[in-house]
Amino acid sequence: MSRQRWHSVKDIRIADVARLAGVSTATVSRVLSDPDKVRQKTCDLVMEAVRRSGYTPDRTAQNLRTRRTMNVLVVAPRLTNPVFAQVLRGVDDELTRCGYGIIVGNLDNQREREPRYVALALSRQIDGVLLLTGHVPQDGDRNMKEAGLPIVAMCAAIDDPSIPNVVVQDREAARQAVEYLVRLGHRRFGYISGTPTSIIEVERYAGFVEGVAAGGFSQRDIVRWEGAFVFATGVAAAEAFLRLKKRPTGVFAACDESAIGFVKTVQAAGIRIPQDVSVIGFDGIEVSDYIEPPLTTFRQPMYDMGRAGAQILLNMMQGEAATGIPNVRMPLRLLERGTTSVAPSRARGLKVVA
Repeated sequence: MSRQRWHSVKDIRIADVARLAGVSTATVSRVLSDPDKVRQKTCDLVMEAVRRSGYTPDRTAQNLRTRRTMNVLVVAPRLTNPVFAQVLRGVDDELTRCGYGIIVGNLDNQREREPRYVALALSRQIDGVLLLTGHVPQDGDRNMKEAGLPIVAMCAAIDDPSIPNVVVQDREAARQAVEYLVRLGHRRFGYISGTPTSIIEVERYAGFVEGVAAGGFSQRDIVRWEGAFVFATGVAAAEAFLRLKKRPTGVFAACDESAIGFVKTVQAAGIRIPQDVSVIGFDGIEVSDYIEPPLTTFRQPMYDMGRAGAQILLNMMQGEAATGIPNVRMPLRLLERGTTSVAPSRARGLKVVA
């Protein structure tokens, strides 16, 4: 390969790269837009010429030719939720690795924000969509599916046979939480809910009820406090708990934020954790490691879930045929830590009657 000196990077054209690599301009263009269809040796020659010359492809022109924007829209219910923040890290790393940018749409739990993202999809300013919302965004009679773009749901499943889901085993984990509390001798249970309309909440509460029934108990043995997936829900549940004469000794919260709100509030009122009441959370967010005592919780593979969802979407955008619609259900890991222990009656050596 000849050693040419390039005086100005701005003056370098694709023809210069082709001449330096000893190939045609069409080959250079193909390597830059679709390298998988070019022999590895040729790709290496072209990319070495690009590196030596300092050539910068005109991405805008390329995108117009290929009808790709190289951008993906991610719609999240609430960006301040630490779960979504970690999922987005995984998404961004996987998309960046493949040359895609990311546009983040934050609904902030307000459905009236959806039309702007529906319009973004319908105007084809993106190549694909990742939804963390549990539903397809709407704008009046129109919805995002009408854009005909690849869509993948993450965290919260969407009941649509054309949309792949990447979620965790919510129901199984909630059931396991109750089984764990029963083994510790707990016989009266508290449940702190998430947003009642969320499919995540529906699944977790269903698993909780199944676990209670499997332990030989009934819904009369459950105290349920409703709210959203926020700290304030746990605070309100704790205030209601303190007013009860017959209190649950084992409490499961549908998210770590509400579990932490519950723990801090009852502790301030003189309730000991876990001697007086055991608490289990859900998510495994970082702050759960640092409360005192550290929170027993189910840790979600948040980062891995983001990467898995992004990879499925990338395959769909690249037109790779799949056998059926992939649905991924990732397992969760119970972290047994300081907010759970044997029930007070068992700790006092009393006979426990179911």
